[in-house]
Amino acid sequence: MFRKLLIAAVGSLLASTAAQAGWYQASSKHFVVYANDSLTNVKDFTERLERFDKAIRVWHVAPEDPRGPSARVTIFVVNDVSDIQRLYGSGGDGVAGFYHPVAGESVAFTPRSGGAGDLSSRAILFHEYTHHWMLTNWTDAALPPWFVEGFAELHATALFRNNSVIFGAVPTYRRYTVGNMNVLPMNRLLRFDPGIQSDEERDALYSHGWALSHYLTFDPERRKQLAAYIGALNSGKAADASALIGNGADMDIKLASYVRRPSLPSAAFSYDQLPIAAVTVRPLTPGEAAVMPAMMLSKRAVDRKNAGKVAALTRSLATPFPNDAAAQNELAEAEFDACSVDAAADAACFARAEAAADRALAADPKSIHALDYKAMAQLAALKRAKVTDPARWTAARRWFLAANRIDTEAPQPLIGFYRSFLEAGQIPSASARAGLVYAYALAPYDAGVRKQAAEVLLGQGKLAEARIAIAPVAYSVEERDEAAGAQKVLARIDAGDTAGALEEFKRQAKQAAEEERKG
Repeated sequence: MFRKLLIAAVGSLLASTAAQAGWYQASSKHFVVYANDSLTNVKDFTERLERFDKAIRVWHVAPEDPRGPSARVTIFVVNDVSDIQRLYGSGGDGVAGFYHPVAGESVAFTPRSGGAGDLSSRAILFHEYTHHWMLTNWTDAALPPWFVEGFAELHATALFRNNSVIFGAVPTYRRYTVGNMNVLPMNRLLRFDPGIQSDEERDALYSHGWALSHYLTFDPERRKQLAAYIGALNSGKAADASALIGNGADMDIKLASYVRRPSLPSAAFSYDQLPIAAVTVRPLTPGEAAVMPAMMLSKRAVDRKNAGKVAALTRSLATPFPNDAAAQNELAEAEFDACSVDAAADAACFARAEAAADRALAADPKSIHALDYKAMAQLAALKRAKVTDPARWTAARRWFLAANRIDTEAPQPLIGFYRSFLEAGQIPSASARAGLVYAYALAPYDAGVRKQAAEVLLGQGKLAEARIAIAPVAYSVEERDEAAGAQKVLARIDAGDTAGALEEFKRQAKQAAEEERKG
C-alpha cells in the first residue's frame, strides 16, 4: 500500500484539473467516486467497483459489511498517470494509483486511463481496495505479509467479461519474479517478517504471495490448510505454523511448477450472481467543482512544506462560494491543516478554520465534517494558548458530541472526542474510552486508531482484545517504523506484562511528540 504523505506541484495539478469540465459524484454502498467525465461513464465505473466488491464476498462466502457509509472508500479519478504522480509527490515515478486508509475518510486515487508499464491503474485500484476489504471484514486476524499482498494480487487481476467477474488471472506485470523462487524462497516467505532487502525481493513478496494464494485457494483441501495455518499463527500454539503449508524446499518446487502450467484454475461469477444496490450520480455544485483540486490535495494529506500552499489555493477557490457547504468544508480543513503545522500559529489562525466551518454549518447544519473541524479548531486554539480551564475544554469538545448525535456510526467524532482529553492533558472519561473502542470497530483499517484502541483495552485489562487490535499493525510490511513500535508492545502483551505494554505506549507517544516538536 502506498501511504507516504508527500505532495508536489500544486499549480500543475490545478492547471490539469481546471482544464476539464463536468465533475460528477457517484454514491454507492461501498464507494464515493469523484470524476470529471460523462454521467454514464461515472455510473458504469462505480457499478463495476460494486460488482467487484460483491464478487469477493460471494467467492469467499463473506457476509455484507454491517458498517455504514463511513466505511466507504472515496475514489478520485484524475486525468492521467502524470496527475497521479504529481499527487503522490517524491518517489512517485512509476506510480499509477494509490490508497490511503483513514477512519471515515479512506481515499484512493486512480487515473482515467494509462498505467506504469504492464501494471495497470485498474489492477492497482483493485489491489488496494482488496486491502481495504480485508481490513474491514477480517478484522480479528493478524495475517502474514505474503498473504496480505498475495490475496490482494489474486483479486487485482480480476477480469470483466461477458457480464461476469473472473478471478485467477496471472499478474503478468510480475513475470520477472513470479516463477523465480530463488529470489524469496518459501522458508523466508512464510515468516511474519520475511526480511525484505531489495526491490526484487519486494516484487517477489507480491508475486510469490499471489502464487501461493492461488495454489491454496482454488483447491478445497488446500483452503483448509490455509485456514489451519492462519489459525495457528494467531493462536501461537504451533511451534512452526509454516509446516502446515508444507516443507519450504518442496513448496518452492511445487509453486514453480504450478505457475508454469499451461492453464490455471479460475472462478467466474455472472452478474446475476452479483446483485448490487443502486448507484446514484449527481453533478457537483459550482463550489464543489471549483475546490476539487484543493480537496484532492487535502485528502492526500499535507505536511509542513505544502500545507500553506494548499490553504492559499483553497482560499482562492472557495472564497467566491461562501454559501456552499462543500467549498467551506474544504476551506475549514485546509485552514486547520496549515495552522496545525505552523508552530507560530495562534488563536486567530484557528479562528479562520472555525469561521469556514461555521459557514459550512450555515449551509448544512448536519455536516459532520464541519462540526468536527469546529471542535478541532477550538481545541487546537486552547492548546496553543495553554489554556487549563477544564470548562473551556469541555465546551469545545461538545461539538464532537453534536456530530455523534447526528451520526452515531461516524468514527471521526468518537476519535476526536477521545483525543481531546489527551490534548488537554486529562484522563479520558469512560464514555470517551468506550467511544474510541467503538471507533476502532467502525474503522479497523486505520492503524492509528487500532493502536490507541489497543492502549485503551490494555488499560481495561483486556489483553486478548488488545493483542487482536495491535497485531495487524505489528506485521505491516509497508509502515516499518510503526510496525517496529507495535511489535515492542506486542512482545510485552505476549509476556503477560500489561504494565510494561502500557509503559511502552507512553514511551513511544513521548518520542513522537518530541519528534513533532522538532519538526
